[in-house]
Amino acid sequence: MSITIRIPTPLRPYVGGNKQVSAEPGTVEGVLSVLVTTYPDLQRHLFTEQGKLRSFVNVYLGDEDVRYLQGPATPVPDGAMLSIVPSVAGGAPALQTVKTGEVSLSNAEIRRYSRHLIMPEVGMRGQKRLKNSSVLLVGAGGLGSPAAMYLAAAGVGRIGIMDFDVVDESNLQRQIIHGMSTLGKTKLESAKLRMLDINPGIQVDTYTEPLTSENALRLFAEYDVIADGTDNFPTRYLVNDACVLLGKPNVYGSIFRFEGQASVFWAEHGPCYRCLYPEPPPPGLVPSCAEGGVLGVLPGVIGVIQATEVVKLLIGEGEPLIGRLLLYDALDMKFRELKLRKDPTCPICGEHRTLDHLIDYEAFCGSSIHGVAAGDANGLAVDEITVRDLDQRLKDGLNGATLIDVREPHEWEIVHLDAAKLMPRLDLPSHLGELSQTDELLVMCRSGVRSGQAAVFLKQMGFKRVKNVRGGILAWAREIDPEMPTY
Repeated sequence: MSITIRIPTPLRPYVGGNKQVSAEPGTVEGVLSVLVTTYPDLQRHLFTEQGKLRSFVNVYLGDEDVRYLQGPATPVPDGAMLSIVPSVAGGAPALQTVKTGEVSLSNAEIRRYSRHLIMPEVGMRGQKRLKNSSVLLVGAGGLGSPAAMYLAAAGVGRIGIMDFDVVDESNLQRQIIHGMSTLGKTKLESAKLRMLDINPGIQVDTYTEPLTSENALRLFAEYDVIADGTDNFPTRYLVNDACVLLGKPNVYGSIFRFEGQASVFWAEHGPCYRCLYPEPPPPGLVPSCAEGGVLGVLPGVIGVIQATEVVKLLIGEGEPLIGRLLLYDALDMKFRELKLRKDPTCPICGEHRTLDHLIDYEAFCGSSIHGVAAGDANGLAVDEITVRDLDQRLKDGLNGATLIDVREPHEWEIVHLDAAKLMPRLDLPSHLGELSQTDELLVMCRSGVRSGQAAVFLKQMGFKRVKNVRGGILAWAREIDPEMPTY
């Protein structure tokens, strides 16, 4: 007798890389207790210090959220599948804001959209609705790229895009709206050029300002649908809450390594993002794509699913992903669907709303949108050293200091400093015996984020002379060795 526990990609390093593990039948609480006993490193990812399941971790028995069964006491029978789903994000209701009588299609547009027009589900009515509709894409990166191009090709009349980044070579592996000719340009400029090349008959509005609590309601109010292509939790909760307050559908997508998620959160017709994940994970617990990587074609799949859901909502056809979470595993080439339910205690869309305004989302998520700075955790201040200072220290022989690289082995193989010692961040506890508490420790990673978190951990462990290398390998390549490869 046994059950199967499906382990998501972010948690697989803590269970020996396994995609799934077996356990004896029992209750959800009992099964998870055995799981963390067998794999102790999972404990802090699944449970709080008080032993409660973390609010950003959901557990499904089959396709049912156990919160809506018997909670931790839910029986897990022999042969069942238990899925751990951490936060990494009826018929289609018609959008009342989209009209058809105010627009017409030219002969050229009829030729362009002919493959739509001969579909009875779209036809002239649906194509006019698309032309008279508006969509705001939050992000012009991996998810925003395919979504923007397909929505432009589909004939959505007005498309807004928010982003304030510039195009660099590391984007081109997955952000297909950009190319070599737009390196160094803003992503908005690059995206707009490509979209208007695909379809010059649409309107593309760009917003270089970051999305904040001050501008979200004003910007969202102008659009029929919001598509969330963000890569950080503060913006994701901000997008959700603004959509709920304005009654807008939020077409959600998220990606990590080989796995993706997609859903439609529309509080007037189903659950919102907070119903799925009431709270974000602590800073640093869930790695970003910049830290963990992402298969280049994965955002194409999820971004196209988002575009598909947007089109369905605008034309009022089909079954949108309202109340459903679609999970995609590219390695196994499998799609799974989990049921989502509206949480009656949700503070933004529940029966007794306690949150009726936008808040400070960086404070709510406990981190900066641009990363966790050294010393932000647990009130511990960590000193920093610049790469120029580190360069001088290396020339002087480090003077007894130890340079620690906390990246992963596969990153070390790409590029590293010869004087550094590899001690991956998650393996640091097993390396403490190699370090002296009297020595000065200089900690570095790719960009300075993980090393800042590692430096805080080392200080918690009693190491007093710890410094974070500001900017990491990227800063070293930029300021010290331009010939060094970057990734």
